[in-house]
Amino acid sequence: MKNMGLNEVREKFLAFFESKEHLRMQSFPLVPRNDKSLLLINSGMAPLKPYFTGQEVPPNKRVTTCQKCIRTGDIENVGKTARHGTFFEMLGNFSFGDYFKEEIIPWSWEFCTEVMEIPKDKLYVSVYLEDDEAFDIWEKKVGIPKERIFRMGKADNFWEVGLGPCGPCSEIYFDRGEKYGCGSESCTVGCDCDRYMEFWNLVFTQFSKEEDGTYAKLAFPNIDTGMGLERMATMMQDVDSIFDVDTIRAVRENVCTLANVEYKSDAKKDISIRVITDHVRSVTFMTADGVLPSNEGRGYVLRRLLRRAIRHAKLLGINNKFVTDICQVVIDNSHEAYPELLEKKDYIFKVLSVEENRFFETLDTGMEMIKDLITKLKSENENVVSGKDAFKMYDTYGFPIDLMKEILEESEMTTDEKEFYEEMDAQRKRARAAREESNYMGAEETVYNQIDTALVSEFLGYDVFDADAKIIAIVASGELAGEAVAGQEVSIILDHTPFYAESGGQTGDNGKIVCGKTTINISDCIKVVGNKIAHIGIVACGSVKLGDTVTVSVDKAHRLSSARNHTATHLLQKALRAVLGNHVEQSGSYVSSERLRFDFTHFAAMTADELQKVEEQVNEKVLESLDVEICEKDIDDARKMGATALFGEKYGKTVRVVNVLGYSIELCGGTHLSNTAQVGSFKILSESGVAAGVRRIEALTGKQALTYYRELDEKINAVAVALKATPTTILQKANAMVEQSRTLSQEIEKLKSKAALGMLDEILENKTELNGLTVVTAVVASMEADALRNLGDMLKDKLQSGVVVLASDTDGKAQLVAMATDDVVKRGVHVGNAIKEAVELLGGKGGGRPNMAQAGGRDVSKMAEALDKAKEVLAKQI
Repeated sequence: MKNMGLNEVREKFLAFFESKEHLRMQSFPLVPRNDKSLLLINSGMAPLKPYFTGQEVPPNKRVTTCQKCIRTGDIENVGKTARHGTFFEMLGNFSFGDYFKEEIIPWSWEFCTEVMEIPKDKLYVSVYLEDDEAFDIWEKKVGIPKERIFRMGKADNFWEVGLGPCGPCSEIYFDRGEKYGCGSESCTVGCDCDRYMEFWNLVFTQFSKEEDGTYAKLAFPNIDTGMGLERMATMMQDVDSIFDVDTIRAVRENVCTLANVEYKSDAKKDISIRVITDHVRSVTFMTADGVLPSNEGRGYVLRRLLRRAIRHAKLLGINNKFVTDICQVVIDNSHEAYPELLEKKDYIFKVLSVEENRFFETLDTGMEMIKDLITKLKSENENVVSGKDAFKMYDTYGFPIDLMKEILEESEMTTDEKEFYEEMDAQRKRARAAREESNYMGAEETVYNQIDTALVSEFLGYDVFDADAKIIAIVASGELAGEAVAGQEVSIILDHTPFYAESGGQTGDNGKIVCGKTTINISDCIKVVGNKIAHIGIVACGSVKLGDTVTVSVDKAHRLSSARNHTATHLLQKALRAVLGNHVEQSGSYVSSERLRFDFTHFAAMTADELQKVEEQVNEKVLESLDVEICEKDIDDARKMGATALFGEKYGKTVRVVNVLGYSIELCGGTHLSNTAQVGSFKILSESGVAAGVRRIEALTGKQALTYYRELDEKINAVAVALKATPTTILQKANAMVEQSRTLSQEIEKLKSKAALGMLDEILENKTELNGLTVVTAVVASMEADALRNLGDMLKDKLQSGVVVLASDTDGKAQLVAMATDDVVKRGVHVGNAIKEAVELLGGKGGGRPNMAQAGGRDVSKMAEALDKAKEVLAKQI
């Protein structure tokens, strides 16, 4: 049995199945595409589900992959054992209605015994207890003795998830020897100990589970196998756990070096070493695939893993920033299989450094608060932290509930998780923004699934705007139809089309479909399941039938405007990287005929100077009239050219390269100009934040930019007329008017202050005694907040001992100010609490410190009642 590195094992597996006519596909990103059932890819077959369900035609009937996966279901066990991890790679080979058991079982034996050179006497297999077919192949065709084949029940050897495709499976085990066993004489395959390691699962998808609970045979059964790469490497290197495998060990050793500790010298420290090793591997790959830290969804998974790693680093004595040091080791050991790690290195470092810095800023403060909370509760003989307190720690100081639970467990304490999630849900309801609009005709998405998967649409529109085509499907009134008539909103699917379907942020084309006297006005074009293109529109007149030949025409002006904005988006991304740094990555885009919107990773608002530089650089490239060359390249050749790829996109072996000569090279399937001069001009409208670490720029090109400048010019002229100035003197005139207004405001405030001095004695006459506390209240004429506070200060100084509460109507809004002298504060007075209750009568909120508070509300009619309420609260404080 040959000792092999993890990277070598991966290559051996993929090359073996390539020799069996399998298409080697690159790992899909960890972020699922078009699969709302998953937060992150968690198995080798997950990205391939559309091929198994028949929604899409696979690129080949035989496929092999090594898929990146994240599983966090048992994250609490990561570190506590040497088996658990959140990031792993799953090797797999798949047959979509091609070969079946007769082929895969012998192939798996061949790979294990001949390629990996695993001794035959160390291998065992299991089959589903009713699967005689698999049993016979293992025994008669492969030659494994009966006593080494184990029949197991449904829980162990039958794969199904709800209704639909399912089937028995066969697992291959490796005997690691007695040193890994439990010592029992009955120890054998299926024992809970570590001796017999299951490392390859062959799933035979041959049934479909029906609603009545029966199992119908599939006409075309499939093969889906899964082999954990780390587990296989553990076997091949004869080491104790995944943390001892070469590539992971390199990360582990780096952690030990940074912490100046030795692995397996202290059980408690070993937990922290494993947590950091695993979690930094996970966040490195997640960030490379476009996941950003946040408080929800997959972003929360990343944040939780990173912060858990940072806390365990603290426990090891690592008090400096360390994440990028470990990321570098991950990248060094995995970039050959996953080149995106090296390509996105600067970006990965930037994202994780910002998040690490952010957590470091709050970690010490938060830890002290948790310790204080623990001390307080223990003094009260309590061992449960309320859900409200736990949520405050999460919401204010960034402590995930899971991290808090771990800290509390160390002090034999728990938290009220039910109340915590109730608080979280309440906050989400308050803060929830409108959900993104679903795809056009999204309610009819299931209808598209009913169309024959063999029917596909070919896109012709890179080179042509008009074409004859055949109607292969019609969706009308929410269902498949054989005919569409005048007045109906329809979705027409053609065998080929020049219409660009919405993709890569670019909106779909519009135009016309004509068949004799029938005209269909197309307003949108989208991609639907199974490589089909749906043309959305209204039948203006006449009717069309399934199978009709039609003439399709794209609106050229609309397409050209979209192309201007799309090419300008490429120029914009390049300019942003030049001005802000290589950490800038596209995080989303919207390209229409009207404008462009570009979301990108950056961690601070852009300055006016930065925006100007970006805009100027884009316009310089427009004026330079750079040719835009578009070609198809092998993915490896495109990468060598320096082509930028998009996060979340799965690229095939051949890719489309958009090269703005001498400036920008990107992989893109959209429509573009032939020369940058066609952009005309480029104008940034706005820059704003849309999420943590994500900024957005909106901009115009071409005619829309000219319209913007014309309307801006009209507004400037109108303002100049109103100010009795000219466009050239408008700024000078406006500044003069602002200065004049400021001077007048200052004079008014001085007059108000003088008036206030005359009011002091009158207001002080209105003082009352409440349980030995002197309180002065008054409703005064319209005063700004500053003037009201100044009046309160003067009254407090004259009063020498007591409380002053004032109310004033300022531009239709009620203002409250309260102040207390130091001596009464020492007696227990807290004007902040008094104001907090009083302002509720005014329909507002506010409060403050014991000695000073202010608040505002909408209802000026109840200011006197609010003052009475304040006195009532103050009386109870003494």
